[in-house]
Amino acid sequence: MKKGILLAGGFGTRLYPNTSVVNKHLLNIYSKPMIYYSLSTLMLAGLREILIISSPEDKKNYKSLLGDGEDFGIKIFYETQVVPRGIAESILIAENFLEKDDFALILGDNLFYSESLTLILKECIKNLRGATILAYHVKNPEDYGIVEFNDKKEVKRIVEKPKKPRSNFAVTGLYFYKNIAVSYAKKIKPSNRGELEITALNNLFLKNKGLDLEILGRGVAWLDTGSFEGLLEANNFVYSIEKRQSLLINCPEEIAYRKNWINKSILRKKAKKNKNSPYGKYLERILKEKLYYL
Repeated sequence: MKKGILLAGGFGTRLYPNTSVVNKHLLNIYSKPMIYYSLSTLMLAGLREILIISSPEDKKNYKSLLGDGEDFGIKIFYETQVVPRGIAESILIAENFLEKDDFALILGDNLFYSESLTLILKECIKNLRGATILAYHVKNPEDYGIVEFNDKKEVKRIVEKPKKPRSNFAVTGLYFYKNIAVSYAKKIKPSNRGELEITALNNLFLKNKGLDLEILGRGVAWLDTGSFEGLLEANNFVYSIEKRQSLLINCPEEIAYRKNWINKSILRKKAKKNKNSPYGKYLERILKEKLYYL
């Protein structure tokens, strides 16, 4: 697997008025833009061809921030979703980009963090049969799509925001799919709210016995940053770790450098461009110190 879809569209209505003039994925989570975190997750999985799907008016801002991906040792492509019609629609938009390849799909406002994250992601790719969803134990399952499963981690049912949840495991915004997902997405009918729901797509895989589950256990952080509370929580979380360790998390330039996707010259150029910020000074540190941790 080499391709990933990063969904960075939507109106961000839960973050109004902050998102009246800027897309939520460009808001900061402490030391870097929100989109850096989801992009870094795909990079940690080893994916080097990324399609960013956004609204037409935000496309130029993403291009200005990320360019063609050269600074991160990857290739970034762009497509637009004129009107948000569900997460599964992004797969149809990405059809030409995907060609016949398998892929990962991540929501741009999802933050994942763990020392073992790279291993978890690579295992999901290695063992992919049809589709793999990641589940996380939450205290408020009624606010999420939740997954019910047995002792063998076999998925029994996925329910969107149930009034009486029978599980505390929420389905996160990171999915791994075989290319047949494109064909499945074409079979989905719009829901009552007029969207092509990702839950409907995953249920098609479940119906065809091709849906696997990866449970994110203790020691893994998953944060949904699409609300004021979630954004504050994420800022505090990242601040605490980076302040304590003096190491950035989800820094795409560092990930690229550690993976030998970019050389010292590219990293030095990026550090110089941001020399007046703590972020630029951190990139300078990477060039001088042996900081191996991602």
